[in-house]
Amino acid sequence: MPMIDAFIPEHALTPEAEGRLLKELTDILIRAEGYDPANPIAQRISVLHLHRPAAVYVGGEPSKLPRYRIIPSAPEGQYTDQSRADLVKEITEAVARAENTPFDDIAPRVWVFPTEIPDGQWGAKGIVLRLPDIHAIIAGEEKRSEGVERLAARRKEKALATLEAGTSGARTPSQA
Repeated sequence: MPMIDAFIPEHALTPEAEGRLLKELTDILIRAEGYDPANPIAQRISVLHLHRPAAVYVGGEPSKLPRYRIIPSAPEGQYTDQSRADLVKEITEAVARAENTPFDDIAPRVWVFPTEIPDGQWGAKGIVLRLPDIHAIIAGEEKRSEGVERLAARRKEKALATLEAGTSGARTPSQA
């Protein structure tokens, strides 16, 4: 169930360019979660909230150029390190196309925060939905086990990172 919060200043883009960008952001997030953007179920349950900041300041001064803040949210287990990296790059490229600005010129003005919502904390339809439930809704009940596997892989990745951090901090300089 892809969800995006897009903070785009009023009049930063033409209405047509903004419309294309919002659709493209949705498709990028669906793909980052491992689904086909042509999947009608994935499209139907993907939500983008467009926010209009009253002002954006940089260093305490009003920004001279538009700044974009995109927060794609997904249930825990949907992202991998590679999908997060791809998501940041693809979103920045999409904003560059929408503004018709070279990537290197716009990249410092596009902030992307891929966010994972911990399993058991994603609610919709009046109930808590866990990743296997969401995966079954989008990919089909027969694919529920893939949601279980994705969540287990993400938790293993987090546990290994925590273990590594804990053991590397316990080493003395002579052991490193």
